[in-house]
Amino acid sequence: MTWDLSNIEKSLSQQGQWVVHSEDDCLFITNEDGLDAYVAVSGAQIVVESILFASASVADVTGLNEQILKTHQVFPLTTIGITTVENEDYYMAFGALSSQSKEESIIIEVETLFDNVAAFLDAYEDYLK
Repeated sequence: MTWDLSNIEKSLSQQGQWVVHSEDDCLFITNEDGLDAYVAVSGAQIVVESILFASASVADVTGLNEQILKTHQVFPLTTIGITTVENEDYYMAFGALSSQSKEESIIIEVETLFDNVAAFLDAYEDYLK
């Protein structure tokens, strides 16, 4: 089965721990801890992402970037990148999987992203202003 946003929304909405709704061309998900994530289908992949913090809030960008590169393998299924939103750079956590993945894999990807976002915020808090 190839997933589209409608099918993913139905599946994720059945998970009792998340609030899920459509927003433009993606799904907006909030977990019970108040963390937010977005899910989009782009061609052959499903992307799950969450904003971590603004680059402007980082006290030591070089140190943080080095720490991220040295520790990224500790966090399964999730990578950190930098994205621009309304002309401001943000660190973001994201994962991707095939749009033909099993339903269980999509749920695991979202669960893991939420777990890793909390861990990233804790691990890198010393670099923030």
